[in-house]
Amino acid sequence: MQNSKTPEEMEAAFGQQLRDLRLRRNIDQRQLAVQTGVALNAVKNLENGRGATLTSLVKVLRTLGRADWLETLAPAVAISPMQMLKAKQPRQRASKPKGSSHV
Repeated sequence: MQNSKTPEEMEAAFGQQLRDLRLRRNIDQRQLAVQTGVALNAVKNLENGRGATLTSLVKVLRTLGRADWLETLAPAVAISPMQMLKAKQPRQRASKPKGSSHV
């Protein structure tokens, strides 16, 4: 299934979700910034879909009690070493250009 939203629309929607979560916790932006240890502008940028650093995002999500959102991005999957060996493709080497005199 293909997502029809643009990256900007997705960022704005995510920012709105952060804002809604903050408001449900009855915290203003300044309080969140202080509690999180990030700049007020970082909180504003995240909520407005303009982005911030990954570190700021992680700190904000942890402060709001939603670090679990990050787990859904890349869930930990246990793969046994035997499965890795079975799935491993044979190594391929680059071939020398034809007519090359390089050793």
